Amino acid sequence: MSTAVIAPVNPFAAESKDTVMSVMRRDRDKFTRMVSDPKNWNVDTRCTGWETRDLVGHMIDVMEGYFKNWEAAKKGETPTPLGMAAMGGTLNDHALDFRKLSREEALDRFKKDAQKLDGMLDALKPDEWTGFMVSHPFAGPVPAGAYATFQIMDYGIHPYDIEYGLGNKLATIDEASAGLILPFTFIFWQNTVDQKAAEGVDITYGIEVAGPWGGKWRCTVKDGKFAYEPEKGNFEGCAALFSFASPQEEVLTHFGRYPGGSASGDPEVIEKVRHLFFPF
Repeated sequence: MSTAVIAPVNPFAAESKDTVMSVMRRDRDKFTRMVSDPKNWNVDTRCTGWETRDLVGHMIDVMEGYFKNWEAAKKGETPTPLGMAAMGGTLNDHALDFRKLSREEALDRFKKDAQKLDGMLDALKPDEWTGFMVSHPFAGPVPAGAYATFQIMDYGIHPYDIEYGLGNKLATIDEASAGLILPFTFIFWQNTVDQKAAEGVDITYGIEVAGPWGGKWRCTVKDGKFAYEPEKGNFEGCAALFSFASPQEEVLTHFGRYPGGSASGDPEVIEKVRHLFFPF
């Protein structure tokens, strides 16, 4: 975990590019060091069913999918997304398929892909960071700059998965990495509402995350849709409040690494919220 203090930025803003790219490269370096260690190659990670080698296969898969859709975007094309419900199973199958590569072949391909994507992101002009729309294979069109934070989701979290597999059950992730990922967790909630679980649900609840990268949000689920906005008061009218001690705790909970945080308020609402979203 880095001890350097990085001032919070909005990852969606073009003026945040230097910070986002710096965090991405730092996290990629750590990931690369860990997966390049031969002793780690067949370690069972925190990702169920995945060894370290499968994390490398996963990175090859997602980056090469980005390349394909990036080229389509340049041609003005928008490939049809597969949907978030298909994400987990599809990514799992693709990652495991790369076991056919030798360790040397997989690492070489990963490193070449990583440098290629780095160059593509680095070349983005300010208006392209926010305005050049590239279709995510599962989520649909997103600003090209978001792909740098998608990389941080992988490079920031997967070293935790390896460390966990190596025996460090109290591993964590960097604060800035988690802080940059945090805004995306709300977007994922918008796209992963379990419609069966949300049937008839009409609730308002709060989320608060401590620390400089944190914040307070008012969330609603109604008519099968999740919406959110910054909380301007003190959660008046909310039926429940979910609190996280840090962005790291919120992000690792969101991505299913452990059930962190605490909740207060209506027990029935708390239970509903905890089962409203499908995993991906």
